[in-house]
Amino acid sequence: MKKAISLFLIIFLFFVSSAQTATRIVILHTNDMHSRLTGFGPETAYTPLSVNDDKTLGGFARIAAILKEERSKNSGITLTVDAGDFLMGTLFQHLEPSTGFQLPLMKQMGYDVVAVGNHEFDFGPEKLAEILSSSSHRGAVPAILLGNIKFDSKDKRDDALEDHFRNGTLRDSYIIEREGVRFGFFSLLGKVAVDNAAFSAPVTFSSQVATARRHVKKLRNEGCDVVICLSHSGVEADGSGGWKGEDVELAKKIRGIDAIISGHTHTFIDKPLIINGVPVVQTGDYGKSVGRLTLVLENGKVRVEEEKLIIVDDRTTGDPEINEAIERQKKVIDDQILRPLGLEYSRAVAESAFLLECNEQGDVEASNLGPFVADAIHSYVNRHSEKGTDVSLVATGVIRENILPGLQTPADIFRIMSMGKGRDNLPGYPLASLYVTGRELKSILEILNVSWKSTPANYCYFSGIRVETDPEGGLLKKIRKIEIISPDGSGKRNVDFSKKDTTLYSITANSYMLQFIGIIKKMSFGLINVTPKDSSGVKITDMSNAVADMDQTQPGIREGKEWLAVMEYMKLMRDTDGNGIPDIDNEYRNAIKTHFPVK
Repeated sequence: MKKAISLFLIIFLFFVSSAQTATRIVILHTNDMHSRLTGFGPETAYTPLSVNDDKTLGGFARIAAILKEERSKNSGITLTVDAGDFLMGTLFQHLEPSTGFQLPLMKQMGYDVVAVGNHEFDFGPEKLAEILSSSSHRGAVPAILLGNIKFDSKDKRDDALEDHFRNGTLRDSYIIEREGVRFGFFSLLGKVAVDNAAFSAPVTFSSQVATARRHVKKLRNEGCDVVICLSHSGVEADGSGGWKGEDVELAKKIRGIDAIISGHTHTFIDKPLIINGVPVVQTGDYGKSVGRLTLVLENGKVRVEEEKLIIVDDRTTGDPEINEAIERQKKVIDDQILRPLGLEYSRAVAESAFLLECNEQGDVEASNLGPFVADAIHSYVNRHSEKGTDVSLVATGVIRENILPGLQTPADIFRIMSMGKGRDNLPGYPLASLYVTGRELKSILEILNVSWKSTPANYCYFSGIRVETDPEGGLLKKIRKIEIISPDGSGKRNVDFSKKDTTLYSITANSYMLQFIGIIKKMSFGLINVTPKDSSGVKITDMSNAVADMDQTQPGIREGKEWLAVMEYMKLMRDTDGNGIPDIDNEYRNAIKTHFPVK
């Protein structure tokens, strides 16, 4: 009998001890929030401190409340991470180098680790260093990771950022120990993301796969029980029910990663994506959802229990402290950016009765927002620049948000064209103009007509021209006719494609976008060469010298901005409902397929 009892106790203790080795781990994750500190939608509709009274999504106050609730519900270990592009996309971003507001706010919300994405480099490595300095001086910040960064020993422009790497503000990997479990984190900037980081020079980036292999080995050698990669690389649906992308390949090639928190592609993955036993998760974009990945560590092995997306909407009452901090920062934006322009953050300047959209993952040819923005730029430049422009264009990839029905404030309008900065004290890439011959203009259109089919972000919307094409034409031989339309629409003139014709035509877009003109030769594999010129025909070697002057009566150059062009264009429209606020014209209500008209 005693032997039987002893045997029972041994078996019981064995199962108890086995059960005690299982640890439940919840990874709360976001990606590509792009400084969307307020809700996704018209600013005037966002009410984070009350429920069931608006249709907006996201907002840091709501996210903070969700993170807090999830931590309180989990009896195991909870970690909170972001997979990059946490900055850049709203008016808040412009003050980051001086105020360092967002990273300390994210720490207050409970973030443990954040990865650097390509858009954190939008202002260049020197400004990113300033953001890190300002943030650290303001308060505690999450661990900030960029695992495959390489600094240039001969170029001083990245020295300040390298100093942050030396002092530990920026790291390539990071270890957190909770309840006896060691978690190793590292991050990657993917190949496409690196290509998109146009202003990261002189910083470069090492091979993603080789870097991942090195970090996994290092973290495992340092006793990490769980290794997590924050990969700003991405995944996409492959069109046949499966998945493709750099993070899919990473999961296939690298052993020893327990989870990949993905970013960059703004992909909404609502069901667990398991590749070779490795969960790859992503929450879409703009803080519209929070991911909750539940793992179980048992006997030295990690398994997936659940992945769930928590929608951030009006069912959640936001955190009042986080909301109050954001409201205070809005006042700083008013004081430093908007009031000098005669604007206020929350004061409506226009309204729309319908949706204007541009969907990079959808039918880019059927957009109504793309042509609207192109027309706005064309109107703005021809109203304010002495030289005006023949052609205005905007690419799908730089249109960052739709115009949702409702009142439109400066904050809403800025989010549409929110990228970059110029040399003045206003956010946004400056508009620039260059000149090309008729033959070169045709070549540019031929390349654009081809390149967007593999990269939808390259699809361009034009104003000021009408193009006729022959779909049966050979490679780079589809353009049959180009007409320049006068700004007031009263006249047209044909563009001469012959080599002997030296007439110059002006093209206006933001300075970032016009960089592609100089690489047409590379894009066409040497078949086409375009030389950007100024109005006198002199070759332009530095696009910053092509910035259009919007007021030649004043000394220096007054930069034009796309978001200001869009706002002015809205203000010029009629008030159709008599409430004193201009309404977006009904001509833009439906999709406009006028990119390459066929005749």
